[in-house]
Amino acid sequence: MIYPDELNIAIENFKKIPGIGEKSAERQVLAILKMAEDDVRDFATSLIKAKTKLHACSICGHLTSGDICEICSDENRNQNIICILEDFKSVFAFEKSGNYNGCYHVLNGLISPIDDIGPEDINLASLLKRVENKDNCEIIIALKSSVEGEATTMFITKKLKNKNVKISRLPYGIPMGAEIDYLDPISLDKALNDRKIISEE
Repeated sequence: MIYPDELNIAIENFKKIPGIGEKSAERQVLAILKMAEDDVRDFATSLIKAKTKLHACSICGHLTSGDICEICSDENRNQNIICILEDFKSVFAFEKSGNYNGCYHVLNGLISPIDDIGPEDINLASLLKRVENKDNCEIIIALKSSVEGEATTMFITKKLKNKNVKISRLPYGIPMGAEIDYLDPISLDKALNDRKIISEE
């Protein structure tokens, strides 16, 4: 079936979303066409607002509409425990578990020499600065078990050596290559409690 150009363009745009193929994109667009015009306008406006208003927290790199995210500005959080995550999706996964009371540091990527992504290309420099200003700090490395995750873990561990920092990581019981944000809250909570110390000064 050949769709009108406007419909084809909408379908192609939906296909840019990870996990959305041709059929799924068609269903989504056709469903939107059945919505009231005001609802479609609100839908589009909310996406534009999220895209234009949200940016990285100046401290941890998580999403926020202000300078500092709600987690970093929360005085009830333990500022001396920093969980290192690949992206902001993983922050939401940890927060859903409900039992973590520390802070985060979002790398927005992993070291990947094969993709020409080095330490300078991800949010690592600000992490080192954060650690310099803390005493008795614990770093929890919660990156996926992949070549890129291991390379990033090794780099961070090396850089924090002799910095009076305790470094732990989530256990290898997490499935190889598993995305943190896909883990259920119970598994994630257990992984936090079972984290292993890999460096301690």
